Amino acid sequence: MSASSNSTTAPLLSVRGLRTVFPGPGAGGRGAAGQAEVAAVDGVDLDVRRGATLGVVGESGCGKSLLSLSIMGLVPSPGRIAAGRIEFDGMNLVELPAAQMRALRGKRIAMIFQEPMSSLNPAFTVGFQIVEAMRAHDRRASAAALRQRAVAALERVRIPDPARRFDEYPHQMSGGMRQRVMIAMALACEPDLLIADEPTTALDVTVQAQVLELLRELQAQTGMAIILITHDLGVVAEMASEVAVMYAGRVVERSSATALFDDPQHPYTLGLLGSIARIDEERSRLSTIGGALPPPFALPAGCRFHPRCVFAQQRCAAQVPAMRAVSAGHEAACHFAPVEESMRLVEEGIR
Repeated sequence: MSASSNSTTAPLLSVRGLRTVFPGPGAGGRGAAGQAEVAAVDGVDLDVRRGATLGVVGESGCGKSLLSLSIMGLVPSPGRIAAGRIEFDGMNLVELPAAQMRALRGKRIAMIFQEPMSSLNPAFTVGFQIVEAMRAHDRRASAAALRQRAVAALERVRIPDPARRFDEYPHQMSGGMRQRVMIAMALACEPDLLIADEPTTALDVTVQAQVLELLRELQAQTGMAIILITHDLGVVAEMASEVAVMYAGRVVERSSATALFDDPQHPYTLGLLGSIARIDEERSRLSTIGGALPPPFALPAGCRFHPRCVFAQQRCAAQVPAMRAVSAGHEAACHFAPVEESMRLVEEGIR
């Protein structure tokens, strides 16, 4: 999934040079860093093809959710998009007037937020909230027609007895059921692009599998594209056709899902994969990535991953690595990409 893909079909969504900033600790004369602004998303490029699933993976705090909010035009104040383009079906969303963005949001681009219990309003029934989402894009339909469509949406996501559940409140449902309501709400207007931000967080393994299977079935039925934001590489392996790995606000590796798991090219990706238990390997202990993700106002010079990287050399602390092609459709932002055999031996040694 190279950002420079030569595919004859234009991607549904194309993000180029996206930079989303917030006031820094030095804004207004406060803080020692002296930064007026800090970039939580910094120069992100990615493409999403029609009908495909892009997995965006990385640790908590690496900028995944803010990337999704930037695409939706929902960056929380005082944050703002400072640079870049977000082209959706030929429209630059960054320059789109607020009224047009509101008309697009929910109808052609929809989002499933992380925590359904906090995303759903506890004071209203789930049916009312689904109808409210549809009403925003269809002022002419009658209340009865919208109710019928909402019940059909609940049935579509396999909620039992949807007519009764329509009148229930979020607290009367399980976590998995609330997540299905969020999916029903997001798909009520049949969007072209669905952004699913950690859709299986806090769900047990059985319910997680059901939610992912539901998303696959709905994608096959509607042909929608999906951006799946997660820290779980197991979910990525199961769902995504293409993957973008994020670290400290930047994309550090892009490829097909197959290439990423078969031949990872960035040390951060190697670390993420090494921390996963696999039934086909015998390991006495899982590997870990030392240190912690740096905050946006205290990013290291050079490669942002170098303080935690087992392969780091002197140049890594001084030079920012460019995103480079390591094979067809596979790119990594590492001075050592493509990965040398010596690096593979080191990687084997830390497993």
